[in-house]
Formats: sequence, C-alpha cells, structure tokens
Amino acid sequence: MADARDLLDAGERLGPEELRTLQLERLRASLLHAYEHVPFYRESFDKAGVRPEDCRSLADLARFPFTTKADLRANYPYGMFAVPRERIRRLHASSGTTGLPTLVGYTDNDLSMWADMVARSIRAAGGRPGDVVHVAYGYGLFTGGLGAHYGAERLGCTVVPASGGMTARQVRLIQGLEPGVIMVTPSYMLTLLDEFERQGVDPRETALRVGIFGAEPWTEQMRREIEERFAIDAVDIYGLSEVVGPGVAQECVETKDGLTVWEDHFYPEVVDPITGEVLPEGERGELVFTSLTKEAMPIVRYRTRDLTRLLPGTARVFRRMEKISGRSDDLVILRGVNLFPTQIEEIVLRTPGVAPHFQLRLTREGRMDSLTVRAEARPGATPEAREAAVRSIATEVKNGIGVSVDVEIVEPESLERSVGKIRRIVDLRPRDSGQG
Repeated sequence: MADARDLLDAGERLGPEELRTLQLERLRASLLHAYEHVPFYRESFDKAGVRPEDCRSLADLARFPFTTKADLRANYPYGMFAVPRERIRRLHASSGTTGLPTLVGYTDNDLSMWADMVARSIRAAGGRPGDVVHVAYGYGLFTGGLGAHYGAERLGCTVVPASGGMTARQVRLIQGLEPGVIMVTPSYMLTLLDEFERQGVDPRETALRVGIFGAEPWTEQMRREIEERFAIDAVDIYGLSEVVGPGVAQECVETKDGLTVWEDHFYPEVVDPITGEVLPEGERGELVFTSLTKEAMPIVRYRTRDLTRLLPGTARVFRRMEKISGRSDDLVILRGVNLFPTQIEEIVLRTPGVAPHFQLRLTREGRMDSLTVRAEARPGATPEAREAAVRSIATEVKNGIGVSVDVEIVEPESLERSVGKIRRIVDLRPRDSGQG
C-alpha cells in the first residue's frame, strides 16, 4: 500500500478550501438544473419560498426542502428526470416490493461519473489495475452488479460477472479464476464461506485479499468473522440507487475507520429524523444526500433513512461517515423498547452453533407485539447445540437490549433471500397496528 497516495485522482488531491469552493459551485449549478428542468423541484422550492440563487453558502442548503422516496414514487416513471428521455442511456429501479419502484436514469456523463466513483472506491479499498474482480452482487435493475462491474472495468481490472446465486459454482470460480477482489453483500459472503467449508476447501487459501461489502448494514463483529475466516481485508462500500448506486462512499483499507464520502460529487448532511434539523458534525442522525454533478436525475436533500454520523476526514480530505447503524424505518419498537436488527446480529454472530443468518418476525398476540428471532443453524449443529443457542440468544437479548423475545433455530439456508441478502424484518402484525 506504500504507493496508494500516488494513485489518487484530482478530486482526492483537493485541499479543504478548494473542496468547499468546488462544492458550492457545483451545488448552485445542481439546484438551478433541478429547478429549471424538474417540475417537482420548481413547485417544491417555490412552496418553501427559496430559489437556487438563495444558496450563497453550503449552510444555505438547509433552507431547501427534502426529497423522499414517496416523492420519487409519486413522479414515476419519468417525472424526476431533468433531461429528455432520449438522452437517458440506462434505467435502474428499486425492487418495488412495498409499492411502485423508484426509477432512476443516467446520461452518458452520469454513467461515466458513476464508473469513476466506483473505480475510486475499489482503489481506496486496495484494488489495483490488473486485478481480477469477482462481482457477486445481483445484476439487472438493482444497481449493485452493473455499478461494480463498470467501476472495476474503469479502474482497469478484469471482471468476473458472477452475479448472485449458484453458490457452489461461485466457489469453483473463485478457486479457478483466482480473483484478488470480491464485491458482494456481507450476508452472501458468509454463505460463500459456508459453501467453501462444505466443499472441504480452506477459504483462507484463495487468492482473495480484499472484500468490498455493501447493500446492507453489517457490524464490526461480522467484519472480524469474515477477515478471520477468509484472511482478507473486509471494507465497506455505500450507495443507493436514488443517489447513483454503489460508490457514494467507501471505506479506505489503510484506516478502516468509516466510509469516506466522495463529497466532490455527493454532498452529505445528517439531520434529526424527527425534526429534520441539520445536526452538528459528530452527532448521530439520518443521512441526507444532495447530488452535485448528476444530469439525468439531480437529487436535492434526499432522505436516505440510514442512521449514521459525519466525522472529519482521515485517509482523504473528504469527511467520513460511520458504518450505518440501522435505518430509521427498520427501527422496531417492541413493548416500548427500541431495537435495531444490527443489535440482534451482534448477538447471533457470537452464538456457537448458529450461522450469521437471521430474520426478525413481528406478530401480535392480543394487544401485545411479539418478536421471534429466527436464526439458521450451522451445518452439523447438534440438537443440543441448537437448544443451547435458543437459550443463549434469548438471554442476551433480554440482558443486553431489555426485551423478551422468542427464538427459533431453523435449518441452514432456509431463510428467504433476495439479491444475495436476507429479508431482515417480516411484519406479520395486522395492517392497522403500528409498532408498540
């Protein structure tokens, strides 16, 4: 890693004042682009009593209204686009499992910027031109696979477009093609680890040296398990389709101290999830992004629902964000106690006999909400080990989080998976019941 600084691009070499000047210039241009070409933003700004020229400093961004996922769905399919549809070169979309999908579009310039940011991310993670990169994110409307793919090619890597699924074949490809980098969801990486062991192959003996993991929150405990069992550096990548896709922020391998936000293209804020007030640097809240260079679909103060805090830069001039601790819309309030899936993950990961794959099921019994933690057993776990895991998880949740839950240990690979990750929360309560 001694030559890492020599590989930085022009954006990464900016000084603090140069960065702030560039951000303000790009922010003003992006607000004007959105106002002039997206009816939603014209109406939204006018209703809030602000115009693009009112943004005279970066702090003035707080005067502008938020954009939410509901706004994107209300303008489906093309209402949020700032260029004619004929200039759109690619479309991506969310799954739409809770309603209409959120559709995003990219011009040629958007696709080039996105590839640059993912290339920058892979390089910050420790990847280098000439590396073989195994991409096991899902391809298709989901941004993960193609985002990683074109970023790796932009860096000058050889791409193995494995996508998700067919786990046994993935293990054979990793053995045979000897990739140095893998890009995948952390939960699917653990599935791959289990498959290596099932095939009797030592996962520490592969050519892999870097794993770039994203698309879902994951804990330091999961990082340690992956690094120890695979003998690699495990680093975090962050993105979401509404902002661009993967490559909005990346953890630098030399520090592993949170994700460096590529804020020459994406301006971050952290706000109080309830009041929307911008919080000082270092305070935890909801992450908000404004795009600075997007053409097809500029996004202004998009509420991600991801919970984190902003911190000063270390490996780069850009600020860092802490690993996502959860989502404001994933918060479970169970009998008055606040609970996030990542808290359960930490407990499951240190429980013997249990694989790091779990799901939370919410039900209602009478007037009371109940939560069942369903965790997959490790292959070969004895009945005694499963019973001990039930007792251990229930006790640790009660002692550590302060609420009683039921625990079920289910068969390996029996929990529902989608695009390489497990659906964490299944809410089976009556539709008219809220969290309580």
